[in-house]
Amino acid sequence: MASVIQTLKEDWSLSASVAGFLAVLISYAGPLIIFFQAAQAAQVSDAMMASWIWGISIGAAVSGIYLSIRYKAPIITAWSAPGTALLVTVFPEMSINEAISAYILSAVVIFLVGATGSFDKILRWIPNGIAAGMMAGILFQFGLELFVATNTMPFIVFSMLGCYLFAKRFSPRYTMIWVLLCGVILSVLLGRMNPVDMDLAITMPTIIWPEWTWNATFNLAIPLILVSLTGQFLPGMAILNLSGYDTPAKPIVSVASLASLAVACVGGITIVLAAITAALCTGKDAHELQEKRYIAGVANGIFYLLGGLFAGSIVMVFSLLPKELVAALAGLALIGAIATNITIAMKDDEQRDAALITFLATASGMSFLGLSSVFWGIVIGMVAHYVLNKKRLLSFS
Repeated sequence: MASVIQTLKEDWSLSASVAGFLAVLISYAGPLIIFFQAAQAAQVSDAMMASWIWGISIGAAVSGIYLSIRYKAPIITAWSAPGTALLVTVFPEMSINEAISAYILSAVVIFLVGATGSFDKILRWIPNGIAAGMMAGILFQFGLELFVATNTMPFIVFSMLGCYLFAKRFSPRYTMIWVLLCGVILSVLLGRMNPVDMDLAITMPTIIWPEWTWNATFNLAIPLILVSLTGQFLPGMAILNLSGYDTPAKPIVSVASLASLAVACVGGITIVLAAITAALCTGKDAHELQEKRYIAGVANGIFYLLGGLFAGSIVMVFSLLPKELVAALAGLALIGAIATNITIAMKDDEQRDAALITFLATASGMSFLGLSSVFWGIVIGMVAHYVLNKKRLLSFS
């Protein structure tokens, strides 16, 4: 234990800490809003909502810190954003107790998928170009939101863009620190911060007993398993692999699902491998040295831990920031990741057309048979790849 702490001290960096903080910031300011919508649909109390946030934050914190230290990679875990969107559609027809049973069932099934090594086999079937095309499609919308934000906050957003360019030129390692400071300072000076009543208090989780029903199994558990595996673990592993980390999926899926099981009864929805926010922590902006970027995963977990302990109050801090500032932060922080994935997607002549089709399908935001554009992007891209590549088609047949 002492040696681990000493190694963390030696490897710790401000840039990696900021990357971890930004990943938490974007998660709380973005997907958490969907969680609030689900809570409103379920008509839960403020105490129950705080318990939900406690669960997803602590689950992500413990699993992320452990995995990042164990495998020396920036492994960012979070709650299932597409899974949270499912909650909005099932409440209030489904009770909270039924939803908890669906959380438990999905955690068990995902654990079995991870423990048997099935997910690693699935990953080996997907070419790098297709995976990169999918990731570029996911991140593309965030790049667009940077400029969409200029419709309502042009001065602040363009100032952040200018700050990004100059910081990238003269202080590349701390680019996002300068951009964050620029956005916050201008928002304060121009009175654009959101008014929030602060009340600092430690959150105590509330136990919710599960109630198993077929309704919960078919309408929440099964869709939750599908969207977690295809919409979170799949692109999350693609990011790690494309960033040079060869960590197998088996331990990541297994640990995340065990964390899901641990926090299910306090309202914590499925803990998964983060995709979009993970891209903030795997690039050079987190640290020049690849082997020291795991600190971003540890820092991310620590900030999640704080957010969980003070779920009823710390989350309010994130509510201070205008949504345009958060959108600009996300867009600017992900420029490098977008460029990297587009480059990889277009690199191989044999994969280029299929990778482009994957990118377009993923970026389209399509939804078919209840499955997201991320899932269909991979499916359509893989079909295109095997049809267009004669050698692959012959070997496949």
